Amino acid sequence: MKTAYNLEARKRPVNLTLNEDLVAQARDITDNLSGVVESLLADYVEQERQRRMSKARTLEATLATWNEFNAKLGSFADDHSTL
Repeated sequence: MKTAYNLEARKRPVNLTLNEDLVAQARDITDNLSGVVESLLADYVEQERQRRMSKARTLEATLATWNEFNAKLGSFADDHSTL
């Protein structure tokens, strides 16, 4: 599977604030906590990217439908304007 980020980018330390009990339990399960967190973060980033693209497509479709309606029937405001 192709990744959406550069696997060869350098690694650097970052500060995270995490529940120490959760971290202790995770360390009992894996000896590579950084790798697990990186994998989970990559999944989250991809899911969020997909969600945002889906939302943008939905908004574009809604706008196109509204513009088509407006082109055929005009704006409601044209008949009800108080200006």
